[in-house]
Amino acid sequence: MAHRVKDIAAALGAEAFGAVDLFVDGAAEPASAGPADLALAMTPAYGDALAQGNARVAVVWPGADWQALGLEAAIIAPRARLAMAGLTQMLDRPLPATGISPHAAVDPTASIGRNVSIGAFCVIGADAVIGDNTWIADQVSVGEGVIIGADCQIHAGVRLRRGTRIGARVILQPNVAIGGDGFSFVTAQPSNVELARETLGEGEVTVPEDPTWHRIHSLGGVVIGDDVEVGANSCVDAGTIRPTQVGNGTKIDSLVQVGHNVIVGAHCLLCAQAGIAGSTVLGDRVVVGGKAGVADNLKVGDDVVLGGGSVVLSNVPAGRVMMGYPATKMSTHVESYKALRRLPRILRQLGKR
Repeated sequence: MAHRVKDIAAALGAEAFGAVDLFVDGAAEPASAGPADLALAMTPAYGDALAQGNARVAVVWPGADWQALGLEAAIIAPRARLAMAGLTQMLDRPLPATGISPHAAVDPTASIGRNVSIGAFCVIGADAVIGDNTWIADQVSVGEGVIIGADCQIHAGVRLRRGTRIGARVILQPNVAIGGDGFSFVTAQPSNVELARETLGEGEVTVPEDPTWHRIHSLGGVVIGDDVEVGANSCVDAGTIRPTQVGNGTKIDSLVQVGHNVIVGAHCLLCAQAGIAGSTVLGDRVVVGGKAGVADNLKVGDDVVLGGGSVVLSNVPAGRVMMGYPATKMSTHVESYKALRRLPRILRQLGKR
């Protein structure tokens, strides 16, 4: 769908200059942009690339001489990534409203709202509730009694087990699994891992008489708040007795594991391959970097930032920036890293004495 330059600028809350009645029907990087594209040259680093493409219009940085860059019109974006969010939403293709596929299996006791789309080979269980305007792609499984709010997007292959409640405007990317059993097992006698935790590894390793792991079943389900997004192939496990919780506005990347009984606060970011172990509590606005992990039964305060690859083994106060394994304050970690880098030189100097 084509949009006028001035309409795009108005939607972004930005300023437009030049031939603002020109139409564009897509976005492109500057070097590959064609005459009908809106080139994205939001920082000076992209200025030279405009000459390699054929864009007539671009989103440019504040202070750019857009006419000297050979453009007929320009949109000035003071905050580039925020403009990108609005622009991509405006240019994205709408989801196809297909109604309920004849190949879907919908239990007669399920409650289906208005304007709901359910794709082929979906299974909607007994007493499930699906809110108005929710879109469900092909091959989605919605378990017994699952509640899905209004205006949600449930992409292909998602699995929602019984006891799952999802708020409004939630987006679940392909193959998300919500409400699977938590990884919770126990032996008849204390296992070596329990002894190791109690003694901090100083106890003796024993050979148990009965090594059988007994399953602790997950009865608590999962509660997902409003405006949450979960990336492809991520998992949120059901709580044991009380539900695992994910707060409003939280965004979870692909390949993330949220363990049983975890409470994730509002407006958190959990990046790819992060793992939150069972019964841990994350405060509001916590950022967990890629491949970072948080051990079980811990508390991470509001506004904490965990750098990529960090491993948290103890409680973290609010507002702290952490890095490393075990995770420490970023400033402490950087100083330790510098000292480690200097160590070979120091040893060489000592060897000469």
